[in-house]
Amino acid sequence: MPQLLRRKPEPPLPDTIDVAGGPLPLTIRQNPRAKRMIMRIAPGGGGLVVTVPRGMAARKIREFLDRHRGWVEERVSRAPERVVIAPGAVIPLRGEPTRLTHRGGRLVTRLEALTNDPGAPDVAGPRQQLLVGGASDHFSRRVCDYLRREARRDLEAAVKRHACVVGLEPSAITIKDTTSRWGSCTHDRRLAFSWRIVMAPPEVLDYLAAHEVAHFREMNHGPKFWSLCRTLCPEMEAGKAWLKRHGSGLHAVGVG
Repeated sequence: MPQLLRRKPEPPLPDTIDVAGGPLPLTIRQNPRAKRMIMRIAPGGGGLVVTVPRGMAARKIREFLDRHRGWVEERVSRAPERVVIAPGAVIPLRGEPTRLTHRGGRLVTRLEALTNDPGAPDVAGPRQQLLVGGASDHFSRRVCDYLRREARRDLEAAVKRHACVVGLEPSAITIKDTTSRWGSCTHDRRLAFSWRIVMAPPEVLDYLAAHEVAHFREMNHGPKFWSLCRTLCPEMEAGKAWLKRHGSGLHAVGVG
């Protein structure tokens, strides 16, 4: 009786995919509601995320990746350059380029204007810097802590202003580092925001706060919602456009 040949098990999918710029981190997410495979570049260009139906064969996923390699390379080439939070780096803060400066000691992290040397050439550059104290190995954490505090302060003020208009108060405001959305609102008016929005111009942060507060009255994105959002923030369209055009640049700022 002929012996049945056993099919070799498929090797596991890799953690990276090779593209022109080098290895790109790869994340495979199974979704029982997915009808087909969908890929997207992670915010900031830091990886590739592929959503697949549950039980999808690894062979089919590999074939899908091979077919769309050119798309991945083109999108990665357009992704903003990653900015590491480190001394000397320049990041946006409320839309203004800001140099990160390590001073050490017991200095409380603070923002100050930069004054150019009168004898130096007139070269455009950051007009403000963030002074950071403490040990150098705590530098990035101190910068992130400062940005989170500033984000909370700005968002709480904007939310309070818009909440007064709709006549409802938030039950909680949480500051996170989300990558899939800039803000969210639950049915019991719990708000969550990405701290990265503090790097955007103030009018963009104001739009985001208005967007989430509008959900206090309209838990959808229908015509009534957008009408209320526009009432709260007349510059709504400009804020939406800015986030769509520049949001990935804020996600490109990171630690290490």
